[in-house]
Formats: sequence, C-alpha cells, structure tokens
Amino acid sequence: MPYELYYWDGIQGRGEFIRLALEDAGAKYIDKCRSSTGTQVMMEFLKGSHGHDHMPFAPPFLKDGELVVSHVANILFYLGPKLGLVPEDEKSRLIANGLQLTITDFVSEAHDTHHPISTGDYYEDQKTEAKARSTAFIKDRIPKFLGYFERMLSTSPSDEGFILGNGLTYVDLSLFQVMEGLHYAFPKAMKASEGSYPRLAALREKVSKRPNIAAYLKSGRRLPFSESGIFRHYPELDLGD
Repeated sequence: MPYELYYWDGIQGRGEFIRLALEDAGAKYIDKCRSSTGTQVMMEFLKGSHGHDHMPFAPPFLKDGELVVSHVANILFYLGPKLGLVPEDEKSRLIANGLQLTITDFVSEAHDTHHPISTGDYYEDQKTEAKARSTAFIKDRIPKFLGYFERMLSTSPSDEGFILGNGLTYVDLSLFQVMEGLHYAFPKAMKASEGSYPRLAALREKVSKRPNIAAYLKSGRRLPFSESGIFRHYPELDLGD
C-alpha cells in the first residue's frame, strides 16, 4: 500500500521535508489533501473523530497501513531505514535524528521572522516586530545554524559531500530544502554570505541534480514557494532594505 501523507494543500510547508524523502526514494505515496476529500479526512484525524488510536496535534502526519506517525523529524526517523535514507546502525540513526531536530528548530525560527508575535495575526499587523526579528535572524541565527551544518559537513567521512556516512540521508534532503527556502526568503542576505558555506552550497547543487529530485522539482507535485508558507519573501525584511 502507498504511504498517505497528510498536510495542508496549496503550500510546501513542513510537509515538503517528507515529500523530498519519498520522492528521492521513488516511494509510492498519496498526498491526501490534494484530493477532494483529503482535508476533511485530515481534520477528522486532528479532532480525534476518525476512530484511530493516535490523534496528531497538527500536520504533517504519515499513515502507513494502520500506523500513524506525526511530526517531521519523527516521520523521517521512521521512514529513513525503510527508504534507505539513513545508515542502519543505531548510532547513525540517532545522530541523523539529532540533526533533523536541529533543522526543526531552525525552520521554526525562519517562520517566526514574519510572524514574531502571533501566528493568529497577519504579517501586516506585526511588520515592525518582523523587521527587528528578521534583522537578528540574518545577523545572528543564520550564521549560527548554517555554520554548524557547514562544520558537520567538513567533518563527515563522506566522499560525496553528504553529512552522515557515505551516502545521502534524509538530513541532506532537508538541508537542501532549508537552503532553497532561505534563498527564496532572503536572496540578498544569502547572496552576501554565499562564500561562507561552500559545502552547503555544493550539497544543495548535488541534491538538485539527483534524478528523482530533478524530476520532482520540474513536476506539478513540487509547489512553488509563496507568502503562505514557512519561507516567505518580503523584500523589506531582506538584507539592505
């Protein structure tokens, strides 16, 4: 049976980290909320009215037969061994999970650049605070996180420039998505710092050329970035504006 992915239709969002893993592995999956009844089914799960023993807090979540797994890092921890996207030994799996959880923190901070006060209010209602948050994010947080991942890549035993072991993992795919998102949201800031993270830049390029990923990026399944997702481009929040 194909995997069933539940996430809001119309945006990449956090669901994209799961899609990239499924796409790279060539796994069969259904993006349920892109069907006419998928969102209704998802809401039944979230409300606990679907008759299942697990009620996720929020999407994304993945259904594999009768098993429901929620949270991006947890889903990838589950899928990694099944899709061949993590080394088999326990130590490597735990390291990969720790790296993915760090990405989760980073993605959350990226989201909060445009919604620093409340996710329930519009960006236009918190523009002053968003400018201050974005300035600090560009100055302090991007270098902190990307610097860490750059160092991890520099110490990796991989001959191919991957972050863990000798092959691509779901962490590499997630780092690709983070780099894509940052270049969309903060193109000036990322261009200004492009020489600081050569290994991450090389990883981004390498992942984009993987056959399944390249085909996915050209397909209709890959939704574009937009001002409704995690990574949003507001020119006034970018460096130099």
